[in-house]
Amino acid sequence: MSAAVAIVDRDEAAARSTAQLVEEGGARALAIRADVSRAQDTIAFVEATEARLGPIGIFANNAGIEGVVAPLHEYPDETFDRLLQVNVRGVFLGLKHVIARMMQRGTGAIINTASTSAIRGRAGLAGYVASKHAVLGLTRTAALDVAGTRIRVNAVLPGPVESRMIRELEGQAHDSAIALRRNVATAHGRPQDVANVVAFLASDEAAHVNGAAWVVDGGMTLA
Repeated sequence: MSAAVAIVDRDEAAARSTAQLVEEGGARALAIRADVSRAQDTIAFVEATEARLGPIGIFANNAGIEGVVAPLHEYPDETFDRLLQVNVRGVFLGLKHVIARMMQRGTGAIINTASTSAIRGRAGLAGYVASKHAVLGLTRTAALDVAGTRIRVNAVLPGPVESRMIRELEGQAHDSAIALRRNVATAHGRPQDVANVVAFLASDEAAHVNGAAWVVDGGMTLA
């Protein structure tokens, strides 16, 4: 049985495009415009999802931005603040308002998108690294808060994945002479490599997995 999917994005056109792909795959989809760093927007998308599609059983808490590449002593204050707003506050608000609904039913699976930057330092990425460390901390705290229920909260920690984000970061690193490539794998992963792990964590096969950090990086963090 396929799931009904709500796609939440600040870019409504992008959300609608993704929803169309989901529908073409045979599932119901709902596109919702929201800024996840705003509490009212988060409450609204949770309410809209449950009103239109039914109770939220799986929550992929994925929103995030990359910021800029710059040494910490030159890192823009406003960029650091925006990263914390989206990557940390956004994850916190999603957890808070989705868990509140799941607690009423006593079941659910949440997967937060962190990064291998949650367990390593990276030159030039102070804001991003700090935010992803926080996402991992929120994951572990939430997992403890729901312990004893059938709600599970886990995190995926992707390494570099072929995407607009990694191309932007590598472009900035090249322009600023910061050797970001020393911090990344020689081969980028694919979006489906991460999606496959998310699908497992969302499934009943991961019923005994809670508070875990699943690294998806082709072994990059072993070096």
